Amino acid sequence: MTWLNWPNRITLVRIALVPPFVICLLNMNTGWAGSRHLAIVLFGVMALSDALDGFLARRLNQSTPLGRFLDPIADKLLISCAVVLLAVVATSVSGFRLPSWVPVIAIGKDALTVIGFGLVYATTGQYFVEPRPWGKACTLLQLVMVALRPAGAGYARLVALAVARDLVDGQCAGDHRAGRLCSSRHRIRREARDHWMKVETP
Repeated sequence: MTWLNWPNRITLVRIALVPPFVICLLNMNTGWAGSRHLAIVLFGVMALSDALDGFLARRLNQSTPLGRFLDPIADKLLISCAVVLLAVVATSVSGFRLPSWVPVIAIGKDALTVIGFGLVYATTGQYFVEPRPWGKACTLLQLVMVALRPAGAGYARLVALAVARDLVDGQCAGDHRAGRLCSSRHRIRREARDHWMKVETP
């Protein structure tokens, strides 16, 4: 089957990974250990596969109408599900919730695209799907925005701990106030830990 080439297979796998990703997002605040990290891993795999299938289609000259149709569908499914769940209080990352207008804009843009596609097909009897650079750039920005939300809590922790370590360890060596800085070591690290707990606690 010529339509079932490697680029299309990768796209189909990306679509199949959307339900497990959604399940992980739904369980981020239910006490299921590792659901947020698994969601980040799945999202990374899907983002890489998005670049890989396009690269293989161009490199192997295996671009097909089905692939040009399925690729944006996979992106829209992933982004639409993610922005809705990350904007709802019950399923968002505490402290990193998406504003409510983000899913409205993201889904509204896709809805207008589908309506325009339907109008063109209804009036001409033909359809033509061709990714544009600005469309790919918009998709990339949306993927980055979604990825930063589940990863935000962990990133906040790393930043807080790194700042605390540099502030205390770096200045304790030669500063004339070393005694006072060293005495504040535990307080700073405790504040960083408390900040992490606030971010993690729904």
